[in-house]
Amino acid sequence: MALRRRIDEALWRPTESMPGWKARLIRAVRMIAVLARDVKQGQLTLRAMSLVYTTLLSIVPLLALSFSVLKAFGVYNQIQPLLVTFLEPLGEKGAEITQRIIQFIENMNVGVLGSVGLALLIYTAVSLVQKIEEAFNFIWHIGRPRRFGERFSRYLTMLLVGPILVFSAMGITASVMSAELVRSVVAIEPVGQVVFGVSRLVPYLLVIGAFTFAYVFIPNAKVQIGAALVGGLVGGVLWQTAGWAFAGFVASSTRYTAIYSSFAILILFLIWLYVSWLILLFGAAVAFYFQHPEYLVARGGELQLSIRMRERLALGTMSLIAGRFLHGEPPPTAMALSRMLRTPLNAMQNALDTLERNDLVTLNAAEPPAYLPARDVSLIPVRELLSAVRAAGERGQLASADLPVPAGVEQVLARLEAAEGGAVENLSVKDLVTEPAGSSSGGSAALRDG
Repeated sequence: MALRRRIDEALWRPTESMPGWKARLIRAVRMIAVLARDVKQGQLTLRAMSLVYTTLLSIVPLLALSFSVLKAFGVYNQIQPLLVTFLEPLGEKGAEITQRIIQFIENMNVGVLGSVGLALLIYTAVSLVQKIEEAFNFIWHIGRPRRFGERFSRYLTMLLVGPILVFSAMGITASVMSAELVRSVVAIEPVGQVVFGVSRLVPYLLVIGAFTFAYVFIPNAKVQIGAALVGGLVGGVLWQTAGWAFAGFVASSTRYTAIYSSFAILILFLIWLYVSWLILLFGAAVAFYFQHPEYLVARGGELQLSIRMRERLALGTMSLIAGRFLHGEPPPTAMALSRMLRTPLNAMQNALDTLERNDLVTLNAAEPPAYLPARDVSLIPVRELLSAVRAAGERGQLASADLPVPAGVEQVLARLEAAEGGAVENLSVKDLVTEPAGSSSGGSAALRDG
């Protein structure tokens, strides 16, 4: 216990006074510890299992849509090589599963489904993308999904335009490599050896690129390219390495075939799907912690604020929003407010949701959306703001008025409320603004980053 306590003290103590190399090393070890804790707590594994179930329902409709789009461009025959590559760790069983999926797709005639059948087909395919977005938003501590219009456009882009771009890139690469000039250059040594070495890295680069694109495109947050690239690098290398390890496992799993017979193919397919989704989510967690090192703390879970902290956070948030509005400055986003007040994004988003529900702030139509006062700030009493914060979460089955307390307690609570109301009776939100919001330390920089 004493050794563990000393390790915890060395790992979680502040790094501001440490040399640069030591601080970076401590942060790297913290990230490994936090990622291991997240996997152990089971949320990543639970969401990976959910995505496996959704994939089983969606894979044929999803590929059928892609098949229909690619067929119009004459490149539908590229789906099978892509599936073979994905299921390569399953060995001969992967080729068998690929052939069965292709047969399902070819037997599915979209033209005879009718409007209801086509709608169900699209919904089943879209549900997979929606589940992926929900899992990514959970990792990024985002409780607010995108607007319906934006989600619809992004989903269509992924389902219809995405396959075209992927297979076009593959076709261009194959055409370039088969060109006479390129082949003659490759025949020259040591250029040929270099090209051969690079070609061995191409599978890694493609997977890393796909993971990086997913980490930037899918979460409802502004993901930095550097953070997404780090997550994509970790996820891509893990996925390729896991593929080799899983191929070895399948090659030595003859006992499973003897026990489960024809079900062995399905079981191995489910295991590989689960491993793939878990690695994708793990890489997303790496990208999140790389961009938000403030979440690398000793104890995980959502930050629980005291009543005093929630009041302070709401007053500070409302003051910054009102100050920028009164001084004609750009309205702040949730990310900008989180950085200005040095508060985790999920806690800031909860405070903003409370203010929005009580008509104290409103969102504009920008992307990402920014926050404006919902009313004239000189007409918003501070007392109303504090009451909204204290009553947050009481709209469920148990509200303050429904809690029976002795008469003496009721009198004390009434006196406290009257005393507080008298202290801020004549104060409005405008009185909270004492200086331009951009003059606070790091405010302008945070606004630009947000």
